Amino acid sequence: MITWALLAVVMTVDDCQEARTLGKEAYEARQYEQAAQQFTRALKACGQNAPLLLALAQAQLLAQHPAEALATLDRVREKDDEYVPALKVRAKALYLLHRDLEAEDALERAADRAPTDPEIPYDLGRIFYQQQRHAEAAALFRQATTLDPLAYKAWDNLGLTSEALGDVEQAQQHYLEAISLVYKAHPSYDVVYANFAELLIKLGNAKRGFDLAAEAAQRNPVEPRNFFLAGKALVQLDRSDVSVKWFQQAIALDPDYPDPHYQLSQAYRKLGRTEDADRELKAFQAASARAPKERR
Repeated sequence: MITWALLAVVMTVDDCQEARTLGKEAYEARQYEQAAQQFTRALKACGQNAPLLLALAQAQLLAQHPAEALATLDRVREKDDEYVPALKVRAKALYLLHRDLEAEDALERAADRAPTDPEIPYDLGRIFYQQQRHAEAAALFRQATTLDPLAYKAWDNLGLTSEALGDVEQAQQHYLEAISLVYKAHPSYDVVYANFAELLIKLGNAKRGFDLAAEAAQRNPVEPRNFFLAGKALVQLDRSDVSVKWFQQAIALDPDYPDPHYQLSQAYRKLGRTEDADRELKAFQAASARAPKERR
């Protein structure tokens, strides 16, 4: 005979497993708010659990709640196996909160505990890159690729730093190296395709730029930048008529993203759609006024 106490235990275990599964599925689908809700539910059902705390903090961070992520990470103890990964997530949250020195300190503590972890110099390199300390960032990305030659994000970011340092040929080689690593092994990674597309569009190679941006959009159809870059390449190819749908999709994904509004305005003007062009120009001006001065 099943007692009420035993039934409550069974229900709690089932709820724990269900919430963990739903949280993981939402996270993999890039539905980070839902993932955070499910991981919170899982913690209530499963009890204090360092892996779940780390998963919750990562979801909160990607849902753009860095302060909540920090509060969650405070519950991960130094003796937990997840402490070094927690320090890495903490650094990202601190950086988003403009607490750069604390972010660097967290990564230095992580490096002391895990000196062969390639993600640590990569993460510190990202902070330096955003601070426009490009030479220092490049050295850290190289360290990451030395520790792990398959570190595709580090190769991608070596492309960005080489581009920033004016070595366009080297940048293209790094982007191609990253693409070779993610082409089959990481089918959802889109950033290097967008980064390379943006460079090629600047260089006037719009056809190849469009192909890369379209691949990025296929890999990550919720990232507005991918659609914006595809539209921009089409304009360069004198296909303003086709570019419209790409810019419209970028705007649908993020109405506060100024650049697609401006480019769509220009496309409409080329097509003789003056009223539409004026409307999008006003939308560009409004979105630009709302945009943060510094993006992190």
